[in-house]
Amino acid sequence: QVQLVESGGGLVQAGGSLRLSCAASGRTFSSYAMGWFRQAPGKEREFVTAIRSGGSTYYADSVKGRFTISRDNAKNTVYLQMNSLKPEDTAVYYCAARVGSGSWYSTKGYDYWGQGTQVTVSS
Repeated sequence: QVQLVESGGGLVQAGGSLRLSCAASGRTFSSYAMGWFRQAPGKEREFVTAIRSGGSTYYADSVKGRFTISRDNAKNTVYLQMNSLKPEDTAVYYCAARVGSGSWYSTKGYDYWGQGTQVTVSS
């Protein structure tokens, strides 16, 4: 079992920055991949970014060049640095752990989820 707890969400003006954190516990953090998804009101949960245990990364086109995922295996934590935020980035952001296989870009490819943290970007 893996427990995930997100933090760092909040309200920010367009063009600003936020850093989200996701603390993991329960299994060997360094051995599995991590991802971030987001869900805006009335929309499906969508892929944002992911990082393999070895550090390779994936990004949605909508956030490339603005968001950066990283991990600190010593702290069992994954981060999402979000810069140049836009109102359309407003959503609940979820951290997810990938233990098995499947698409990197689908919620079905992830096995454990956090409770989410709200990010609101004002124009």
